[in-house]
Amino acid sequence: MNSPVYIMWLRQLKKYWRSKPRVIGALGQPILFLLALGFGFGPIFEQAGQGSYIQFLAPGVIAMGVIFTAMFTGIEVIWDRQFGFLKETLVAPVPRWKIMLGRTLGGATVATAQGLIVLIACIIIGFSPSSIYGLILALLFMFLIALFFTAMGTAIASKMEDMQAFPLIMNFLMMPLFFLSGALFPIDTLDGAIKTVTLLDPLTYGVDGLRFALTGMSSIGIITDLLVIGVLSIIVLLIGSKLFSEIQI
Repeated sequence: MNSPVYIMWLRQLKKYWRSKPRVIGALGQPILFLLALGFGFGPIFEQAGQGSYIQFLAPGVIAMGVIFTAMFTGIEVIWDRQFGFLKETLVAPVPRWKIMLGRTLGGATVATAQGLIVLIACIIIGFSPSSIYGLILALLFMFLIALFFTAMGTAIASKMEDMQAFPLIMNFLMMPLFFLSGALFPIDTLDGAIKTVTLLDPLTYGVDGLRFALTGMSSIGIITDLLVIGVLSIIVLLIGSKLFSEIQI
């Protein structure tokens, strides 16, 4: 296939699998959260009558593995710009949005694969999915989360030239989004301003949908989760395509 979308998608996959330290390194933080919080707060969670904290926490940790891999895919835009590859790509006689779409789909596929690796690690540690069929729905939510954050990272990177500033901005955005998503605590008991902020967090719907797929637990509703994260992913992808098309070379 000579489609620019396919070529860019394949390039992202090749770069990912050739970088074994990147694959292993991306597992560090999710596994640390799962072990430290899962076993550390597990007894307290069970005493509160909420059941196994590992079962509750694992979907959030999987989402963490997905979003960190997805967002940092955007730094490759800045890298390619500084080393000339982006210029060679953008002068090709194809629409720029196709190049962006291929990069984003490739990054989302890579992030989904990383999420699967984290899921396997969670199962080894003690997490138990509620059903085999739920894994298919979980894959869908992992891909939608990955698509949203890959497109967001690419959109932000399209307006930046400083490679060192990009990780700082990404951490500034990702950490609040992650901690307010309900990945680490139930959102059912929240009220007031904190619940409003949580419901405004796009990742909340991805984590809730992923948790339903893997454990059968949901605080919002699977249809709402799917609609919100799906629509937002498309919107961010369109915004990212426009910003990427405006890159000056």
